[in-house]
Amino acid sequence: MKSGLKELARRRRQARVRKKVTGTPDRPRLCVFRSKKHIYCQLIDDIHGQSLAAASSLSAAFRERIQGVEGAAGGNVAGAKLVGALMAEEALARGITRVVFDRNGFIYHGRVKALADGAREGGLQF
Repeated sequence: MKSGLKELARRRRQARVRKKVTGTPDRPRLCVFRSKKHIYCQLIDDIHGQSLAAASSLSAAFRERIQGVEGAAGGNVAGAKLVGALMAEEALARGITRVVFDRNGFIYHGRVKALADGAREGGLQF
């Protein structure tokens, strides 16, 4: 029962944020989702309903780059920062430099913040 209430509270926060945050082709929405083991993000153009780019802790690029990072995994802060850097590389390759950040109802702390910091260090502006 308690987990259902937590999910409902996140859905309410998600709806409240989504009213104000909208992705456009010039400035897509960087949407983040975190589970217990992994973290995912994608760039979304809400006007055309398209996903422009995606990165996650399950991707092949992540598995290649994780070898050099000490103590990084899909479910920790170091892994989230690496996913943010991968997202920035993917976005810059597609000519996207500015995004709007959508925390998707999650608290801006820990892995969500690390992903945002990694994306900023990679060259995205938000």
